[in-house]
Amino acid sequence: MNSYLESIKKQFLYYKMLGEKAMEQLTEEQLFWQYNEESNSIAILVNHIAGNMLSRFTDFLTTDGEKGWRNRDSEFTNSFLNKTEMMNYWNKGWECLLTTLEQLSEKDLEKIIYIRNDGHTVVEAINRQLAHYPYHIGQMVFIAKMLKNEAWNTLSIARNKSGDYNNRKFSQEKSKRHYTDDL
Repeated sequence: MNSYLESIKKQFLYYKMLGEKAMEQLTEEQLFWQYNEESNSIAILVNHIAGNMLSRFTDFLTTDGEKGWRNRDSEFTNSFLNKTEMMNYWNKGWECLLTTLEQLSEKDLEKIIYIRNDGHTVVEAINRQLAHYPYHIGQMVFIAKMLKNEAWNTLSIARNKSGDYNNRKFSQEKSKRHYTDDL
């Protein structure tokens, strides 16, 4: 199960990197752009993701993941004055998550924790968030890609470059490695 902990840390860091590489391509104004009133801006998604991380991973093993101090509804409004504030909050959420993951051991994985009074094993709770955060980070990437259009720098295998990527991968010796190791 230690390989599980190492794998999830790498996966969370991979999605953190995707979100950051998408945001780096945008102007400050674009980070706050909304398609319409019912849509989220990247800044709103950052507010929600970081707010969720802080709630879920503060006192992870000992308190409910939905903290009394969390106001989820307010996460879907823009509360940042600028990119610096937004990035500070993004980093605060990730620091909370990653610090908690670093402190977990194999013996913690089958412990029961609660989110809104629903019991989860630690593994289930982590997997829940590993599905939730990439869902929203994918939205961030989609928004950024629309805004950049032809100027978008791809975050994955470029169009018409799958053959090159596969040739590089298959030129390596077979070995156990994580898919994020050579990004």
